[in-house]
Amino acid sequence: MNASLRQGLPAAAIVLILDQLSKWWVVETLFRPDGVAETPFYTSLRIPLAPFFELVMAWNRGVSFGILNQPGSDWNGWALSAMAAVIVVLLVGWMSKAQNRLVALALGLVVGGALGNVVDRLRFGAVADFLDFHVGAWHWPAFNVADSGITVGAVILVLDSLFARRTSSKN
Repeated sequence: MNASLRQGLPAAAIVLILDQLSKWWVVETLFRPDGVAETPFYTSLRIPLAPFFELVMAWNRGVSFGILNQPGSDWNGWALSAMAAVIVVLLVGWMSKAQNRLVALALGLVVGGALGNVVDRLRFGAVADFLDFHVGAWHWPAFNVADSGITVGAVILVLDSLFARRTSSKN
């Protein structure tokens, strides 16, 4: 295994594990009242933790910000999971050729987040979102640890592409 994969794959594993552990805690422990049937769509409970932050139980059957979120649509979970799996394979290929540690780490964060959301889609038919930040009545769309990994990784990749010094063999 090359150096880039040795750096990126552990980052992916950490994001995936933290994502699934946090979702297990929120879905199975925090938001599942005793005696509720085995279904992932059972509560609209909100738990305020700060004036700007609360835990919620939201199910996203679509993509980012609920785009294509169509309740009752079974094809979304499978189609989006297949698309994410293809993207993960491409990102791991890119990771194996990464020229620096930061890019390998960023790709690992994106891969781990994508896999975390794929697990949800295959398990529940939707992605479990539970982090809700807001200012007054304006709420940012609820998200999860996987989404955070994807976002942080993407921001690092953009910053790297904008500001990293590249050496060129062209004269």
